[in-house]
Amino acid sequence: MNADMQGWGVWLALSVACVGTYVCRAAGVKLSGHIHQDSEVFRWLSAVTYAMVAALTVRMILMPLGLLATVPILLRVLICALSVAVMVSSPERRLVPALLTGTLLMLAYGVSRTTP
Repeated sequence: MNADMQGWGVWLALSVACVGTYVCRAAGVKLSGHIHQDSEVFRWLSAVTYAMVAALTVRMILMPLGLLATVPILLRVLICALSVAVMVSSPERRLVPALLTGTLLMLAYGVSRTTP
């Protein structure tokens, strides 16, 4: 097979993936008017979604991969606890300050660790 045919194969695969994605999205838009958000299915789906996010967050804190694994576990748990405390302390506008707290504390640890 020559290089021209290989190029067309990539474009064909991309086109099929796009069509498949947009067909699923169109079906979702079409069916969304017939689905009630307060139904048992959506409450179950919401619970499963929150459980997955919580599990992935705990896994990332307790069993990280890559660069985060170089940070001591006690420090990771402490930064997480401080971020949660910031989020709980302010009933309004709580997500961004909590994210900033965790990010800035982790960044400060990284900078202090690399500074001689």
